[in-house]
Amino acid sequence: MPYDNSGWRNFGTYGANRSAENVRGGKALGRAMEDALARMILEGGIRSPVTSARGLRARLNYLDSEAGYQALRDAGVTVRPRALKNWFAGTQHPNPANLELVDSAYWNLRTQRVLRNPGAFKQHLNNQGRGTAVEIHPVNQDLVDEPARRRTLMGEQAIRTLPAVRYVWDEAVDARDSGDEGKLEEIWDDIISELDSDWGAYTYVSYVGLGA
Repeated sequence: MPYDNSGWRNFGTYGANRSAENVRGGKALGRAMEDALARMILEGGIRSPVTSARGLRARLNYLDSEAGYQALRDAGVTVRPRALKNWFAGTQHPNPANLELVDSAYWNLRTQRVLRNPGAFKQHLNNQGRGTAVEIHPVNQDLVDEPARRRTLMGEQAIRTLPAVRYVWDEAVDARDSGDEGKLEEIWDDIISELDSDWGAYTYVSYVGLGA
């Protein structure tokens, strides 16, 4: 569905633009995807702390490659090659300062790899064809002129949830990665068209959350 802003030509006339959180739905969708990507990086990573034997071994196993060695250097690890070799062999334990650097190197490398593989994020959002839930909060009307406030967009009942949004995520990830705001707006229109006849009221929103 081509993006259509006709229902919001007067956005801001009565103060809706006074609240910084009120943005176009496509922009809010992009932010929600960034949040979901950050959760995917963290929640899919090693849970055990680096201070535990299990956590340290798991991180060193992940870093045992040329890319991992570079990540360690980039994180600030400056120990001699023999000491580094002993870390990987398990015969020497990093001191507390180096444990923190190992942890940083691990998360930096994991983040880089996830960001370089948009296909994994697409699979995450597609969820084996089941899609992802989308929670939509209407515009914040606290600063809107009182006579112009829409009562139907106030209160908990105005927060809408689409439990299984499907078929849009491949394009949405590509649009976010390329910074194509217009495409994200088109995709947002497709998403909110699943709401009732008042779907146009959610062209601008205060918050979008993804169940992923």
